[in-house]
Amino acid sequence: MKQAVRPVAAVLNESYKKQLATNEYLLVLNPREELCNRIQRVKKEFYEIYQAPSAIGGKPHIGLVRFTQLDLMEERIVQRLRTIAMGFSPFMVELKDYGSYPSHSIFINVISKLPIRALLNEVRDVQRLMKLDKEHKPHFIEESHVPIARKLLPWQYEKGWLEYSNKSFTGRFVADAMLLLRRRQGDRAWQIVERMAFQNLPVNTRQGELFG
Repeated sequence: MKQAVRPVAAVLNESYKKQLATNEYLLVLNPREELCNRIQRVKKEFYEIYQAPSAIGGKPHIGLVRFTQLDLMEERIVQRLRTIAMGFSPFMVELKDYGSYPSHSIFINVISKLPIRALLNEVRDVQRLMKLDKEHKPHFIEESHVPIARKLLPWQYEKGWLEYSNKSFTGRFVADAMLLLRRRQGDRAWQIVERMAFQNLPVNTRQGELFG
């Protein structure tokens, strides 16, 4: 039995629709594996005690910017972020104890904020490409933190914060790259788009990458 040949117009139409599809994006710093595992244990424990689903969703990270954009813009954004990473130096990230956003979120504090703010300032140069429209502007995460649980119910937050405000946590890792994650429409899981290493390369080398 011969396979039906699809009309060229139908194939082109599907390709066009795919390009016009929008994705959610999240740019993050990821702790090293051993520290990630420690944080995962904290999140798992919080979930088991307070039954908060968000505590077991996703890997530990420090968010930099979240945005929604057309699929066809992805490569241009990746190229710009890659160039920024090439010129940025690896830096130490220090974590200490817990903080909260009343009355819905509990997180681990990031106390080495200056290098992250410097990185954010460079990433802001790409915000024009990250803006989909007036309703969908990039959200830069100004207060760096590692989420433990979000969207908590009042009782979950109150009891959880009563406990975790008296707990201690310390950790550190060298941030040597940033990771761009993508979540397509209808998906629940994030996919890795690209890991962009901090290489501390001179400006001329970066320009060669950008314009070559």
